[in-house]
Amino acid sequence: MSDYKIITSDFINLSITNSGHQNSCVERRFQKGITIDEFKGKLELLTGGNPITMMIEVYDKNDSLVCKLDDGQRFLGSYPIDDGMRIHVIDNFSRTEEDLSKVEKFEISEEDYAKRSDTVKAFLEKNKLGKYNEADMKRRAEEKLREEEAEKTAAELCKVGDRCEVCVPNQPKRRATIMYVGKTEFKEGWWIGVKYDEPLGKNNGTVNEKKYFECLPKYGGFVKPAHVKVGDFPEEEFDLDEEL
Repeated sequence: MSDYKIITSDFINLSITNSGHQNSCVERRFQKGITIDEFKGKLELLTGGNPITMMIEVYDKNDSLVCKLDDGQRFLGSYPIDDGMRIHVIDNFSRTEEDLSKVEKFEISEEDYAKRSDTVKAFLEKNKLGKYNEADMKRRAEEKLREEEAEKTAAELCKVGDRCEVCVPNQPKRRATIMYVGKTEFKEGWWIGVKYDEPLGKNNGTVNEKKYFECLPKYGGFVKPAHVKVGDFPEEEFDLDEEL
């Protein structure tokens, strides 16, 4: 393992695109403590790319190239990557979906797959990476538990009806009223449902047909407890008659 260190020991939400399907984009949550080699293994499952030949580029929210993930032993968190950035996988995705439909499906038993030495699983086992590194897995489990406890503690400071200020990284501050505190069906962990003072949200308190609270469309939103600051935040008055 290299001497590179993790900048933070948190999780990160990224959008994933690839050169084989330009219109395809998925969002996934990753630990910053995984190496780029491990990250490639996860991207293989998402894109179908080959971890050995794929190249990975990182783009910011303005779609500007930030960096390339070119060191397999570096940790993902050691690169300048923030929530909401886009990971673009470049590989030789030469077959189209139509071509693949004509190819006979290759199947292999778990027993035979385990015997092969050219798979990502074999690589991880040989180098004691990911789930094959007991010490690392224990560290990650403890880290996840600490994160969950910290999130729960932060959520318990929020009460329905409280006024708050929402401070999401790389987004302007927004004032709101807390409408929901707890866990949800759409994502794991604790979430704070808020009704913004302005139509700067994404929903009306309903996500995936489940109602968590009620408000006007575009006034509702869900944020992590760490991004919510409870306090005396009165609604701001906007003079609509003010001349420009």
